[in-house]
Amino acid sequence: MLGRFLEISVHAPVVRDAVAFYGSLGLTQAVTNDIWPHHYGVLTDGRVALGIHAYDFPSPSLTWVRPGLAAHLSEYIDAGIEFEFQKTGEEVFNEVGFRDPDGQMATILEARTYSPPSIPLTPPLIGYFREYRYPVRSTAASAAFWEPLGFVAMREDEDPETESPVVLTSDGIDLSVYRAAPQPPQFVFDSTDLQAAEGLLEQRGFRPRRTRDAITGRDGLEVTAPEGSRLLVLEENL
Repeated sequence: MLGRFLEISVHAPVVRDAVAFYGSLGLTQAVTNDIWPHHYGVLTDGRVALGIHAYDFPSPSLTWVRPGLAAHLSEYIDAGIEFEFQKTGEEVFNEVGFRDPDGQMATILEARTYSPPSIPLTPPLIGYFREYRYPVRSTAASAAFWEPLGFVAMREDEDPETESPVVLTSDGIDLSVYRAAPQPPQFVFDSTDLQAAEGLLEQRGFRPRRTRDAITGRDGLEVTAPEGSRLLVLEENL
C-alpha cells in the first residue's frame, strides 16, 4: 500500500556537512534530480538511502514512492490514516504525510527524487544498515498500525501482551520498536569487526561511545551525526 521505500529523510541545516559525514563513513552518494527547490543530498550503503534535506520538517521521516499517488488517497483514508499534510494536484509534485500512533513521520511521494549510484558500492566503515529503531508507548499498537500497511511483526515472545520489542519487517526497511519513554530514533548498523570500526572512526576524528545494547545484548558504538541523527553500530553475530 505504501509503495516502494525510498529513503530515511533527514533535515540538516548544513547539507554539505551531513553529506561529508556520511560519506566519510563509507556510504556512497547518489545523483539527485531537481524536484526539490532546497539543497538535497542522498547517500546509501545499498540497503538503505539517507536523504539529507535543507528544508525543515519533522525529521527523520520514513519516505516511500507510489506512482499515481493521487489516485490512491482513498485507500489510505479507508485504512484509517489521517494525513498530516496533503499536496496533490496537476501543478505540484504530489506528496502526502502522516504520523504513526507515536508521532513517527511518514511521507509518500509520487516519484523518485534521486537515481541509484552507477558505481560499485564499497562496504561502509560502520557496516550495513540493519533497522530504524524508535521507542513507542505500545508495541502491540505500533504493530497493529503498520501491519495493514505491508509490514510483518516479528516477536521473540509470541504473546503481544508482554510488550516485548518488535521488529516490523518489509521489503524496503525494517522498523524496530520497543516500549520506552520518548527519545530520538536510531539508525542501526551491523559491523563484522566492531573494534576495527571504532579505530577507524577515531582516526576520522569522531568520538564513538561504547555501549551495551539493551535490546540485542550486543556490544555497540554510538555516534552522533552533525545534524543530530543517532547512529548505533552493533557487533554482528557471525
